[in-house]
Amino acid sequence: MYSLRMTAAGGKADPRPLKGHGAISNPAGRFERRRLEAVDDGWYQDEASDSLPVSIEPDRARSVISTNDSPDIPFTQSINPYRGCAHACCYCYARPSHSYVGLSPGWDFETKLFYKQDVGKLLERELARPGYRCSPINLGSNTDPYQPIERRMRVTRDILEVLARCRHPLTIITKGTLVLRDLDLLGQLARDNLVSVGISITTLDPELKRRMEPQAASPRARLEAVRALNEAGVPSGVLVAPVIPALTDQEMESILAAAADAGAGWATYIVLRLPYEVKALFKEWLAAHYPERAEHVMSLVRQMRAGKENDPRFGSRMRGSGPFAELLRNRFHIACRRLGLETGRSGGLEVGLFRPPRAETPQLSLDL
Repeated sequence: MYSLRMTAAGGKADPRPLKGHGAISNPAGRFERRRLEAVDDGWYQDEASDSLPVSIEPDRARSVISTNDSPDIPFTQSINPYRGCAHACCYCYARPSHSYVGLSPGWDFETKLFYKQDVGKLLERELARPGYRCSPINLGSNTDPYQPIERRMRVTRDILEVLARCRHPLTIITKGTLVLRDLDLLGQLARDNLVSVGISITTLDPELKRRMEPQAASPRARLEAVRALNEAGVPSGVLVAPVIPALTDQEMESILAAAADAGAGWATYIVLRLPYEVKALFKEWLAAHYPERAEHVMSLVRQMRAGKENDPRFGSRMRGSGPFAELLRNRFHIACRRLGLETGRSGGLEVGLFRPPRAETPQLSLDL
């Protein structure tokens, strides 16, 4: 059951945001044939909740490693420990994935969370396959591996333990400072050039962060995580992502300067992406929080997306195109040169140390 706050008259949903949530509403996914329309009948208007309960259920996957051949992504293998994300970032490009399980990319994405069950056993089974070829596995390509429920579920920790035992290289992308909990494993992997961590920072403004990424760590805490990782010998950098025109783009240089001061060795950036249902959700968020600049933001988005609100083409979806996108690109590279930051992680991770786990088989071993 969805709890919608209603206006006093007219039967339409109240556009005010719920506390701790990035989405303003809970629209049906694009594959749903039926739609629910909220109607105000005048009852229980004073009992509407300002927040929504969170549910956590197992995702009974038969495999955990996903592969891709995108030229825009610097890895071919990834693992997503969770489906959905409690960080509740209003712009998250992963929101439409909830439509595949009959849920909404709005509030459902933030509150109906799924974790990979038996992830350690499944991962060992896949790594033990005779035809498996080692290449870095990314954690965090879709939803955050260190979102708040990781503290209790420890799915990411289970994955790290398997990869550390097998000496398998990996990369991590996160907004969560819980990554520091795993410094023991990350430090072991770093000594053999088997890991790199990217911390995503969108803004240094705490108020904007609170509205845009309500459950994610503060900008200051993320910068301290960069510092702690590098001091522990774990190579890390910063993703200025997403860059939102007329809202966060003016902070690009200051974010990069703060990252360099925290010891980051590299940086990269990604411009705002609005696939599928995210377009409507993001515009709804803009109208609720920044109505005076909403049209200007979307006008610049369309300028970077060949007149559309989203451009999924390889080669342009991460950086955009046109004069404004070119300006961002130049600003980024000039700032990185001035600050001594690599533009993207320099060098590859070690793959030659990989030791596959022993495959489960009824055959007796011939090892002496």
